[in-house]
Amino acid sequence: MDVLDAILLGIVQGLTEFLPVSSSGHLELGKAILGDQSIPQESLLFTVVLHFATALSTVVIFRKDVWDIFRGLFQFKWNEETRFSLKIIISMIPAALLGILFEDQMEQFFSGNVPLVGYMLIVTALLLYLADKAKDTNKSVSNLNALVIGISQAIAVLPGISRSGATISTSVLLGVDKSKAARFSFLMVVPLIIGKMVKDIWSGDISMEDDNLIILGSGFLAAFFAGLFACAWMIQLVKKSKLTYFALYCLLVGLIAIGYGFIS
Repeated sequence: MDVLDAILLGIVQGLTEFLPVSSSGHLELGKAILGDQSIPQESLLFTVVLHFATALSTVVIFRKDVWDIFRGLFQFKWNEETRFSLKIIISMIPAALLGILFEDQMEQFFSGNVPLVGYMLIVTALLLYLADKAKDTNKSVSNLNALVIGISQAIAVLPGISRSGATISTSVLLGVDKSKAARFSFLMVVPLIIGKMVKDIWSGDISMEDDNLIILGSGFLAAFFAGLFACAWMIQLVKKSKLTYFALYCLLVGLIAIGYGFIS
């Protein structure tokens, strides 16, 4: 991998972490189009670096919220910040259990099943369309909402289901205010990313012996700045009910994927 590859991968990671188009689904389609099901995976360290960059971009965008949460938690009272943190923890449970108990089974979904990706992209398109048409409310995320949103995040492991698209759409369809839905969706993934990083580091699988710091730094910066842009843009799109454009895109790509899968 050279510096240009690292930058391109960083930009893709930064954008697709927040925009509702399913990065995993597009990866599977790309492998199918290239006719190569054995494209070498990037190093685990590089992947961890990119995910850390997008997590950091989320923290920067929501720095006031993050600061308020930590300040509230250290008051050691049952306040709004403590209640919000509890909801974040509740939302993590389904994805965490899925990752711990069914990690090997989940890998089977990433085996070039192009029609599956197409169908899941259409599901994403439907969710985005329905969320875009939902009425504005002032409702906040409840504990039960957090659990349901967490389940949708776990389901988003399927290639073609967008994590941000699924969680934001689920929140809005549950009646949550659109701005609060976007805020919760982006903040809920930060602990999962950090937890996955800690797990990978703790496992001993990560080594810097063969990795170039310039390449890692280039990928990190590209993912960080692309993430800043995509996160801020996505918040505005949700507020202004502009998700239909992404719904149409996912529908079109999904139909093409289904057709490609059946004729190939």
